[in-house]
Amino acid sequence: MNPVLNFKSVGLGPPIIILHGLFGTLDNWLTTARKLEDEGFMTFLIDQRDHGRSDHTDAFNYPLLADDLLRWMEENWIHETILIGHSMGGKTSLQFVSQHEDMITKLVVIDICFRQYPSGHEDVFDALFAVDLEKITSRDEAQEILLEKLNDLGTVQFLMKNLTRKIEGGFEWKLNLPLLYKEYDNILDEIKFDHPCETKTLFIRGSRSKYIRDEDIPEIQKTFPNSKIVTIEGAGHWVHVDKPNELFEEINAFIRE
Repeated sequence: MNPVLNFKSVGLGPPIIILHGLFGTLDNWLTTARKLEDEGFMTFLIDQRDHGRSDHTDAFNYPLLADDLLRWMEENWIHETILIGHSMGGKTSLQFVSQHEDMITKLVVIDICFRQYPSGHEDVFDALFAVDLEKITSRDEAQEILLEKLNDLGTVQFLMKNLTRKIEGGFEWKLNLPLLYKEYDNILDEIKFDHPCETKTLFIRGSRSKYIRDEDIPEIQKTFPNSKIVTIEGAGHWVHVDKPNELFEEINAFIRE
């Protein structure tokens, strides 16, 4: 069964779609969407399957995520768009453009590449599983448990956006935590290209992040001959949190070229 994707639109004008990263939701990109509204664009923010308020499923991989996006675009009569993706959303975007290049006028990939990645979220999964949803009585309780496990307030505040109250009482995670844990290897997986992608593409990396390494650049340029790579100084992997204004300036300059 195809999942129903929760989405939000901001502004009027030519379409832009933004896809969030792992453990994220569409709300992470509302500030960017409002800035794009001021520039005359209509931005669609989408919760990918098993995240936010989109349907939970029983399978998770990039071909499925790309198929979800294709179906959503067709249902909403969007035949061409600028596509922006961060981290896992960037990989979904890369998968999509590898299959449907004619539908993407420009692509922005934020702090991710198409290679296979080593694991690195075990501590986050451990922390989320440590929150006993049957026992906690407040959001503060959950936050304390996450802080004890992760000792990083920024990460904990990001994760806490996934905690919601149930109508019948108690708490639940918006994201499909068991499935994402089970399918984690698929989230780390490589996106394969059997030919160069001619789409104009901007890769943006944070100077404090290791997700796009210097040694990745030759393969990026070979696979995306019409691409450029910019580095935002002082930003980590969550570029939109660390340097939102600098990130927006790079995106806006690129889509207006």
